[in-house]
Amino acid sequence: MTAWWRDAVIYQVYVRSFADGDGDGVGDLIGVRDRLPYLARLGVDALWLTPFYTSPMADFGYDVADYRDVDPLFGTLADAKALIDEVHALGLRMIVDIVPNHTSAAHPWFRQALLGEGRDRYIFRDRPNDWESIFGGPAWTRVEDGQWYLHLFDPSQPDLNWDNDEVRGEFESILRFWLDLGVDGFRVDVAHGMVKPEGLPDIGRGGQATLVGREPVPFFDNDGVHEIHRSWRRVLDSYPGERIGVAEAWAPTPERLARYVRPDELHQAFNFHYLFAPWDAAELRAVIDTSLATAGSVGAPTTWVLSNHDVKRHVTRYGSLARARAAALLTLALPGSAYVYQGEELGLPEVLDLPEELCQDPQRLRDPDSGRDGCRVPLPWTRTSGWTRPWLPIPEEWAELSVEAQQGVAGSTLELYRTALRLRRDLGGELTWRDSPEGTLVFSRGPFVCTVNLTAGPVDFEVDGELLLASDVPGAPDSAAWWKVKCEA
Repeated sequence: MTAWWRDAVIYQVYVRSFADGDGDGVGDLIGVRDRLPYLARLGVDALWLTPFYTSPMADFGYDVADYRDVDPLFGTLADAKALIDEVHALGLRMIVDIVPNHTSAAHPWFRQALLGEGRDRYIFRDRPNDWESIFGGPAWTRVEDGQWYLHLFDPSQPDLNWDNDEVRGEFESILRFWLDLGVDGFRVDVAHGMVKPEGLPDIGRGGQATLVGREPVPFFDNDGVHEIHRSWRRVLDSYPGERIGVAEAWAPTPERLARYVRPDELHQAFNFHYLFAPWDAAELRAVIDTSLATAGSVGAPTTWVLSNHDVKRHVTRYGSLARARAAALLTLALPGSAYVYQGEELGLPEVLDLPEELCQDPQRLRDPDSGRDGCRVPLPWTRTSGWTRPWLPIPEEWAELSVEAQQGVAGSTLELYRTALRLRRDLGGELTWRDSPEGTLVFSRGPFVCTVNLTAGPVDFEVDGELLLASDVPGAPDSAAWWKVKCEA
């Protein structure tokens, strides 16, 4: 029997924007629990929840002050346990975020470090190098006694020192705490970042954040991270039920990314090379081929993702809902595991006109053009939003994109996803490309054929088979369709 995670569809829940259970305008664990029937009906296999731990929320929970408790904004530890149990009762699985590269500046360890105690848990130096923060500006902040501490993200997120055995032991204990509560795995934030090179060498150029995922940089993707992931794999394997680790790893090449999912390391890694591929047949095919080959070389499944809480929603990125719907059918037809970011099943676009005074993303504060608030606007459950004073305003024009407006409506994006996820369970076999006109993609998996027209004109694919599902009229510009054909003898 195939391991569940090798072909799972995993739904990302950005907790503060998913569903509000207590009416304060911020999503919470009770809200997630209330909406579990919706996710079960959608047809996903698992949930991935963004951080809900105790936090000052400088980076919306990715600045953790207590890894073993729930922030009151999101509920209680009892709420987390009840959610895990109900997820399992519905036949789903639950993955939670773990943030090991850095803590919050409010973490007890860092407060002690500012007093001069236990500084070796973090990276303090007498003088900084030239590293820059991913959020912009220098990656170093000076403390009162003159030393500097490293923060590859916001100053409120000091980097941990993973050469310290106490740090390693603490995180293994944190993993076991949540595994004992019943979670099915972890999405590892900045899985490529924990280990820093000896001597912290200068880079010698600016614009360092733009190099990540494209060129080697000394502060990311160092070989030492793999020892940590191997030790975590041993922890995961010591629990029943196929608990998994998922790497958020930025690597300059697919070959480097594949190292994170070797048989004794993590189970999956996000495929950012696919996420950022343009709407172009040749480039998409090249990324798909390379992704399948490199992940397959270490026996791992490939993952496919179109949007998440850190990037512009793909309706806007691709330029139209038609392309986004076609991209969904292409993505869900590929072998491997797929991730769905909350709201993409509704066809939500990026919100580009949020009032500046409401935007809270620390990345935006340093670079207004790179803010992530627009992809984090709360989900519209009803035509009137279903929220009381949501923490970010929901556009009025989303009324007809709401769950209420789309549920049960033939041809809606929500019903397209529901049908695709149901049909996807019957897919199997390797991907085989078929000849097709320029600007199109056609491939088969056994008796199943997927056709994608990425051109501005209609295409007759001449498929001799039963039409199962289509994002638009089959062969229309920017459309995709699924077919069932007779297998050749």
